[in-house]
Amino acid sequence: MRTALSILALLAAGTASADRLTLDRLHSDPALAGNGVRALKVSPDGARVTFLRGRPDNQFQMDLWEFNLKDKSTRRLVDSKVLVAEENLSDAEKARRERERTAALKGIINYSWSPDGKRLLVPIAGNLYLIEVAKPDAARLVASGNVTDPKISPKGKYVSFVRDQNLYVIDLATGKEKALTTDGKGTLHNGEAEFVAQEEMHQYTGYYWAPDDSSIAYRRYDEAQVPVARRFEIYADRTDVIEQRYPAAGDKNAIVELRIVDPVTGATKEVDLGPEKDIYLVRADFSADSKKLLFQRQARDQKKLELIAVDTATLTQKVLVTETAKTWTDINDDLRFLSGGKGFIWSSHRTGRNHLYLFDMDGNVKHALTRGDWGIDNLLAVDEGAGKVYFSSNKDAIIDKQTYAVSLDGRDADKPKRVTQADGWHDTTFARNGQLFVDTWSDPANPPQVSIRKPDGAILTWLEKNEINEAHPYYRYKSDHLPVEYGTMQASDGQTLYWSMIKPYRFDPAKKYPVYLSTYGGPGPQYVSRKWGDPFDMFMAQQGYVVFRLDNRGSGRRERAFTDAIYRNLGKVEVEDQLAGIDFLGKQSFVDPKRIGVYGWSYGGFMTLRLLSQGSDKIAAGVSGAPVTDWALYDTHYTERFMDKPSDNKAGYADSTVFAHVDGLKSNLLLIHGMADDNVLFTNTTKMVDALVNRGVQFELMTYPGAKHGVSDRKQKKHVQTIIEAFFRKHLKPDTVQ
Repeated sequence: MRTALSILALLAAGTASADRLTLDRLHSDPALAGNGVRALKVSPDGARVTFLRGRPDNQFQMDLWEFNLKDKSTRRLVDSKVLVAEENLSDAEKARRERERTAALKGIINYSWSPDGKRLLVPIAGNLYLIEVAKPDAARLVASGNVTDPKISPKGKYVSFVRDQNLYVIDLATGKEKALTTDGKGTLHNGEAEFVAQEEMHQYTGYYWAPDDSSIAYRRYDEAQVPVARRFEIYADRTDVIEQRYPAAGDKNAIVELRIVDPVTGATKEVDLGPEKDIYLVRADFSADSKKLLFQRQARDQKKLELIAVDTATLTQKVLVTETAKTWTDINDDLRFLSGGKGFIWSSHRTGRNHLYLFDMDGNVKHALTRGDWGIDNLLAVDEGAGKVYFSSNKDAIIDKQTYAVSLDGRDADKPKRVTQADGWHDTTFARNGQLFVDTWSDPANPPQVSIRKPDGAILTWLEKNEINEAHPYYRYKSDHLPVEYGTMQASDGQTLYWSMIKPYRFDPAKKYPVYLSTYGGPGPQYVSRKWGDPFDMFMAQQGYVVFRLDNRGSGRRERAFTDAIYRNLGKVEVEDQLAGIDFLGKQSFVDPKRIGVYGWSYGGFMTLRLLSQGSDKIAAGVSGAPVTDWALYDTHYTERFMDKPSDNKAGYADSTVFAHVDGLKSNLLLIHGMADDNVLFTNTTKMVDALVNRGVQFELMTYPGAKHGVSDRKQKKHVQTIIEAFFRKHLKPDTVQ
């Protein structure tokens, strides 16, 4: 077996002209996309917008900034290096960041506002600081020692957090710290979300404040019955033996409880989650008046999702909403309570598309808020005074994301008003009262631009215009920035598939070019979108490749008929669609059908292996990063959502493995995996290596010491892209572009 290291000598990426991208520049400071911002929030008093921003000399070191709406000034509120010069993160915090996909970041990763808009709660490196906005240099250390998931209570009386598997509060009036739970240890956790809740349900918190500060609902889970995955984490200087509670498909999950605790007395009540213990607690929240705790219970087979109201005084319960599906029910964050007990807003796929509905507090549908042959992405804000509901959607273009408004009374449910106007991708953050929003917009030619706008979309001011002028980091590369083309084709069942293409630098239609096809292919993400893209795609196009993406059936932001096509046999229709895309490419006069390469990571790594196994006659080379090779090895909530349990779908699990098709793998292959991956376990790749060796198939392998699933270390990430480029250059041999 050759090692991937042997191909590094083939690297020629650094020969590009001064105006073309290089891998060195892709991974240098400042960021090519300009002054990017993240974690945008409008202060409760509406006076300022806060955000996190990387430094010019280190785009991954986050500081906290503010934009003052009155005088339109921008200043750094908190210098992360002043708070903590060197970070030493606990294993729990490292794992949490891996789940949140923030492992590459340092400094201030998140923060929260006090309800009066005068203070900010800032966690960093296990410590917790309270910052007075008027005097940000006088940061007050309020807690230390592996603090995670800190919050300021809704009324501002308390700070809460989790430490060492227990839930704590600090009374801000007295400064006194109190442990609300004390039995958290070993397999028992309080105030935390279990592994699959964090990884697959995007439930990064395990406790929920009542709006009046009277109580906290918290998760309590015991993972004693979850099987132990005993694995190695191999680092450059050591090997750690890890015993991770990892529930693979069909295994037992953690037992989850829901409790309510009084932050003053510590008195605790247990909420009855029902006679069936093998369920998922996917969300919890309080009603606006704090009298009801609402929790969402999902069946183990995920075909039923219930919203249940609990009277916090008596603990009596009522099921308000029941969602069912023949395939799986989706989880959402769209639950909003109206004031004065006027009801709540909930999103549902009951029509086959995701729409918003207004319910009364007894669970009766009053009317649809949105309706039509399109669906919403998520609920953004509710302005009860103006009678408006704001949401995001791709109603006008599948590849776009726009913000829309409808009336709370439902009269224009099928005719929402588009608030954001420029074609492309808009991520919007609203003030609590809905009186303004922050709009982050980009398209393939423009990096993210951040503006502050009125509810009707009219601009108030720019927070970060980020124009590519002479001072912009991307300016010297602008003249060689290549356009992105979009198009559609049909799947075998007639459904519409969207694709994007970047033609090579100095494109000559008389020539034939190799193809770099980048895929994810799995449920959830949308890969073809009209926004500022991955700079590595642009780099590969400048190296002489046709860069191609296709969203196959099962991809996100589409109707259920489109997403449900993958049910009970992962990889089947996804591979069919990607191979149809490759056939489409092969018919283009400017494509060399003998020089097509495929790259993917995670689900995309699985797709790469399946594509090579079933399409080696059409694909010359593939790079598979951190692939799932057998779905029986992956976690319960994700896998069973699409596949059911292994005992209930033996044929589907057997056919969905890479190993059922691997005899057809004849193309050049590079396998990549992090050696401390706790998500897609390294076992997936070792099984693949064994299968290939037993079949006498030659391939190349690159493993990264200490790397988790995302391989987020900056040097490792650069190395990954270096080796990918070199591998494809070796096997697809693009013409040298002068």
